[in-house]
Amino acid sequence: MASFAVILPAAGKSSRFHDKHYKKPFIQLGERAVWLHSAQRFLNRDDVKQVIVIISPEDHEDFHMKFGANLAIMGIEIDEGGAEREDYVRNALKQLRDDVDFVAVHDAARPCIADEWIDAVFSAAQEMGAAILGIPVSSTLKRVAADGSIEATIARANVWEAQTPQVFRRDWFIEAYANPGDEPATDDAELVQRLGHNVKIVQGSPINMKITTKDDLRLAAQALKALPKPKLQGPAHPFADDDMWR
Repeated sequence: MASFAVILPAAGKSSRFHDKHYKKPFIQLGERAVWLHSAQRFLNRDDVKQVIVIISPEDHEDFHMKFGANLAIMGIEIDEGGAEREDYVRNALKQLRDDVDFVAVHDAARPCIADEWIDAVFSAAQEMGAAILGIPVSSTLKRVAADGSIEATIARANVWEAQTPQVFRRDWFIEAYANPGDEPATDDAELVQRLGHNVKIVQGSPINMKITTKDDLRLAAQALKALPKPKLQGPAHPFADDDMWR
């Protein structure tokens, strides 16, 4: 069985969330913080051998004060981010265990992920070497000028919205971050494609939303009610007790 490491970036500034007390991955969603919903889905898998959460250095004290007990129980590793997203993912790659075959990157602020979607994208990554979740664009797309006027309607045929997890062979992903090119990439898949590798897109779901605003948080609370609880691997999984996640 292939083994996976999961990187959960949670070091963004959350500028559009507009909450002076909490960044979006750390705010409460139901009975636990947003990032814990994301982490739980991966920790309950036999094929995931390592989970690394990336936080900003400015969040170090508050994060460890609030979630220190969770970290101790769950065995999650912490990496503190750099100036840009590429910097802190690159730093997290230095922590990979030797027995990891694939690396998955999943937004810590994307808590409504289901086991079946993880199964599908993990399987596709093993087959192709690289795979991401995504959904076909169904709405009409417009290119808009700086003054707010519409410049053009964009054809939506074969256009997909990228989601996470994005999953890659370990060696491809490390090479992609060692040779990122001169232009900033919009996601990890673009970096891997620059090496000449094909990346497969796997059908996800609109439920797998990324929380950006307070409205998204309310929608996520409703979506979580419709999702099945994470599957537990084995009869006495150490993370099966829901109280551990609060």
